Amino acid sequence: MTKNRNSNADSLSTEIDRRQMMLLTGAATVGALSLGGISFAQAQDLSNGADNFYVSDQVDIEKVTFRNQFQMNVAGNLYTPKSLDRNSRHPALVVSHPMGAVKEQSANLYATKMAEQGFVTMSIDLPFWGESEGAPSSLVSPDHYAEAFSAGVDFLGTRAFVDRNRIGAIGICGSGSFAISAAKIDPRMKAIATVSMYDMGAANRDALNRSQTVEQRKQIIAQAAEQRYVEFEGGDVLLTSGSPHELTGNAIGDEFFDFYRTPRGQFTPEGQSPERTTHPTLTSNVKFMNFYPFNDIETISPRPMMFISGDVSHSREFSEAAFKLAAEPKELVWVEGAGHVDLYDRVDLIPFDRLNAFFGEHLSA
Repeated sequence: MTKNRNSNADSLSTEIDRRQMMLLTGAATVGALSLGGISFAQAQDLSNGADNFYVSDQVDIEKVTFRNQFQMNVAGNLYTPKSLDRNSRHPALVVSHPMGAVKEQSANLYATKMAEQGFVTMSIDLPFWGESEGAPSSLVSPDHYAEAFSAGVDFLGTRAFVDRNRIGAIGICGSGSFAISAAKIDPRMKAIATVSMYDMGAANRDALNRSQTVEQRKQIIAQAAEQRYVEFEGGDVLLTSGSPHELTGNAIGDEFFDFYRTPRGQFTPEGQSPERTTHPTLTSNVKFMNFYPFNDIETISPRPMMFISGDVSHSREFSEAAFKLAAEPKELVWVEGAGHVDLYDRVDLIPFDRLNAFFGEHLSA
């Protein structure tokens, strides 16, 4: 049983947010944010071309729920082209949102755009986020996240108009690593694409550019362990990381702020509050320390993989690492001038043509 967070807990949680953001961005600022001689702040356009809440008159949308193996309801939006022949079977895609986001942030956009290309698509809320079940909300559980992809395949593969032998997946940001984790043990995912991928394990163990020391990691783990006692005895649940609630001048933090804290991409699920959105619980976030999605990534072959990243993205190291370890067939797509969050919603930058070609080839009849 937990209590609502009080003002003291809010202050402590905010301080944790700042320390976590510093671990992700502080030591990485010099290295990751100066790529190709262009400072990240200069290269990043924080206003133009964003269309996160895009709606298409060519696509039908149906809200759906389905059970995963943990017997929890996973919520999704099913997108079908209006011209779809429901007497035939078609290729389909499971699409999931950035870590800390919900399907209304980036995943719906990708699902809509790919449905316009003729695919049956479904955006999903990961368990503990958005409209999917899971308590407490905002819990980190990599196993549940990966399972959501497989449960999505269960659902799509049992639709009369979907060819269960032609189902793929798109994972955006952290969901890229969850899609890979799922694909390693679910061969029904025939083609996998990641966009602006974060390896959530490495990001939490080592921070960007491996700027976090083992001792710093141990401090975070120790703090979370002590907090478990507090929450076990009914104390306040603390939150961590996520996007900042104000502009700070930190290039990466401001990039996330521009998406999550402005009308560009801000979305608060029913029953939540803007103060809580994007923030996982402190005690569960350390579970990412034991998450190694790229181990055995080569065993996904001969199923194809595509890794898409902006060439000035602070997260490009994760796509590079995955591409290096993956076996053929594989593709690494650099989007010129794009940062990490650019590929969440900037439709003029997102290479939907490459995604269409990739899945069109590898999910062909």
